[in-house]
Amino acid sequence: MSQCRACGGELAYMMANLGVTPLANSYLQEDRLDKESAYPLEVKVCGECYLAQVTTAVDPKIIFSQYDYLSSYSSSWLQHAKQYSLAAVESLGLGKDSLVVEIASNDGYLLGNFVERDIPVVGIEPASNIAELANSKGIRTECIFFGETSAKQLLNKYGKADLMVANNVLAHVPDICDLIAGMSLMLSDDGLLNIEFPHLLSLLQHNQFDTIYHEHYSYLSLTTVDTLFHRFGLRVHHVEALSTHGGSLRVHASKIKRDRVVSNAVLETKEAERTYGLMDANAYVHFHHTIKKIQSQLVQFIVEAKRSGHSLAAYGAAAKGNTLLNYCGLSKDDIDFVVDLNPLKQGKFLPGSHIPILPPEALAEHKPAFILILPWNLKQEITEQLAYCRDWGAKFLVAVPELTLL
Repeated sequence: MSQCRACGGELAYMMANLGVTPLANSYLQEDRLDKESAYPLEVKVCGECYLAQVTTAVDPKIIFSQYDYLSSYSSSWLQHAKQYSLAAVESLGLGKDSLVVEIASNDGYLLGNFVERDIPVVGIEPASNIAELANSKGIRTECIFFGETSAKQLLNKYGKADLMVANNVLAHVPDICDLIAGMSLMLSDDGLLNIEFPHLLSLLQHNQFDTIYHEHYSYLSLTTVDTLFHRFGLRVHHVEALSTHGGSLRVHASKIKRDRVVSNAVLETKEAERTYGLMDANAYVHFHHTIKKIQSQLVQFIVEAKRSGHSLAAYGAAAKGNTLLNYCGLSKDDIDFVVDLNPLKQGKFLPGSHIPILPPEALAEHKPAFILILPWNLKQEITEQLAYCRDWGAKFLVAVPELTLL
């Protein structure tokens, strides 16, 4: 692909080329180890709207129709969602006559906080297995891909939303403009749209190349998001910097005709993006060189550890971990196993590397010398959970933003 999916402009800057890799969330049964597909994983940046995007867009139905990621298995993320929900209820005065709509609502981890207060909700979740789980918990969920067409259907069924939430979904659709058009259509004239997404600026500053994978079609700056929103009658009037996912933004947007005052935080964030160089090639060239250095350091560490007779395991069968492992060319010959709390992943194998996924109890059974934490954004939570591993001398390490022993 040589043209921007959002504006049709030329993809002018190379941000990352991570080779040909399988889908990061395509966990494998043993009988499928020799049957997985792989696709080029390359990110370029539009020279007009500055949207960073993968150049090979895999059909979202292949990625999202069945899904193994459950948000409820991270205690810190659950707390993040609860704090947000309580604040939204209070600030917006939400009640029994309100409607909260969440796009990509997963297992209802966030909407459940509104249901507990008898506030009507609608979750929109394209993965049938996870939508079914949410409905079984009493959280009304539609199994559908969201866009302008489905927004019209939902609007006829439920009416307009007083609050729309879309956490970590704006990057997950190939046609980002169709998603924004749908949100604008379903949001009430006085309604609030809250969107969270990993900040492209943080990704570049902290070398977070492992957050690049096929289901992340886009890598977003506030400048680009606000530009795209304006095309569909929306304006960003406030933004918050969050620590989640290694550095995210929570955008507050509303209809342009609502004419809200734009906060200083919006202006300051856009200026920080411009100053760092998100609108020219320099930042992307530097990033491209840095990720090669990280690759070399991790591979060298593991080769030397294995040569010294040490065993290695990993924690967290995370998509970002699969990008890291496959880019570094690591496999089950290098890392014995990975453990994960999610029972949907246990008993399967990581895509590409084919490392087996075991329950966390496997750590105490096998007592590895080193434990590579793949979801580095949760490293504090994970090291606290696994403090017992230090009893046999295990050491924790992360590879991003640089190779570090914890």
